[in-house]
Amino acid sequence: MSDDHPTSARLRWARLRFSIIGQLLAAPPEHGELRTQIEALALKPYRHPTTGETCRFSVSTIERWFYAAKGAADPVAVLARKVPSHAGTHLAMPAKVAAGLEAQYRQHPGWSFQLHHDNMLALAREDPTLGRIPSYTTLCRYMKTCGWLRHRRRPTVDGRPPHEPRETRSFEVSHVHALWHLDFHDGSRKVLTVAGEWKTPRLLGILDDHSRLCCHLQWYLDVTAETLVHGLAQAIQKRGLPRALLTDNGSAMVALEVVEGLERLGILAHTTLPYSPEQNAKQEVFWGQVEGRLIAMLEGHADLTLALLNEATQAWVEQEYQRRRHDEIGTSPLERALTATSVVRPSPSSEVLRRAFRLETSRAVRRTDGTFTVGGIRFELPWQYRTLARIKVRIARWDLSSVDLVDPRTGTHLGAVLPLDKSKNADGRRRVVRTTALAEPPAAPGGIAPHLRLLMADYAATGLPPAYLPKHDLSAPLHEVADSSDDEQPDDESATDDTNINQHPEDDL
Repeated sequence: MSDDHPTSARLRWARLRFSIIGQLLAAPPEHGELRTQIEALALKPYRHPTTGETCRFSVSTIERWFYAAKGAADPVAVLARKVPSHAGTHLAMPAKVAAGLEAQYRQHPGWSFQLHHDNMLALAREDPTLGRIPSYTTLCRYMKTCGWLRHRRRPTVDGRPPHEPRETRSFEVSHVHALWHLDFHDGSRKVLTVAGEWKTPRLLGILDDHSRLCCHLQWYLDVTAETLVHGLAQAIQKRGLPRALLTDNGSAMVALEVVEGLERLGILAHTTLPYSPEQNAKQEVFWGQVEGRLIAMLEGHADLTLALLNEATQAWVEQEYQRRRHDEIGTSPLERALTATSVVRPSPSSEVLRRAFRLETSRAVRRTDGTFTVGGIRFELPWQYRTLARIKVRIARWDLSSVDLVDPRTGTHLGAVLPLDKSKNADGRRRVVRTTALAEPPAAPGGIAPHLRLLMADYAATGLPPAYLPKHDLSAPLHEVADSSDDEQPDDESATDDTNINQHPEDDL
């Protein structure tokens, strides 16, 4: 405790001493009566300023106080306990012991003061040159003066902490609903479920930073993104849309449905640094009240159920916590929430909230039946959207009873898409698939296409024979057929002679 503090031991002693001799200074005794009055003061009992026990002071002690204060401009300051000359120095810590203690602290910053002192005693037994180790109190005072405080053990990545340590400071935003705190708490009592099992309930709490108003409080049996959205949506419908939300880095808090939902609602999402729960300290203080008052009042109820726990929680938070004076803010959370400046926005409808907390993804559409798959479930697109090759949908992985079809450019909600109903499609009714209507019926193809005719003509213009040996195709190439079309055909006799010659070549010999 600082010596300048109004309730420090130094000033308490000064006030006690001044109260004892103050009457002698206010009404100085006659010559020869000072000794008698001091002896009378020495016989009276007084309350010790530190321990509170009854004590008395000797005549010489009171006489010394009287002469020290007599004629002083500030008698209270004169009567205060003197600051030791060695205060603030390290003369009580030998240099070799201080060096060993510093080296030990740098190697083990997570040790407690007691553990440092015990190890220094062990080192002194191994190395007598260290000399006598100071007391535990002296060692604590020395380490605190040097700033060698205990550091909480933090995980490391490649031998380094995941983030640089930063100073801890209390904070409070200036407006109501400018920042909400959200966190889960494991209950100290188990509840009995309808299945006959005892389970540990999890409490979802959402607090306003400025007013400490509890926006919503509810017990659940799990910690999931679905549970978080269920509670957060109720808080928004009760109090309105906040400007920012502070959570830790739990899997439910960083789920894509939650992150994208906060973006669509215009809520700035903040997360605490890893392994830094002190950033959400207001929630930790609130959990202490839940356990110390609410849970304590349920000790006499043996078969506690989740329904009863939630019913009691709502009554406690609305009738006591919200209306009870909060020492930190000097008023009740409800009073401050109603009187302070608020930046809250109106709550959207339940359907808008439901569509907001969804994950946006793309899916390929099957051309045959206009369906797509999400989470192993096939969904059937409305007929007017079956020409799309890929679509944008928003889904909640815990609820696949429907997905939302959205415009990929603007994000506008186009409609809800339901899972494929094969039983309904078994009625045999089908729409006629109509293609683009033509003004006139299509004409029959007119021979070889122009491009192929051009290629064949260019090839024939080269003068090269066809680059293949005919086998089953006995007809002449087209250009030869075209050249011989105007020639006269041979008569039957010449054809017969040629045939006979070809069939009996041995007659020519």
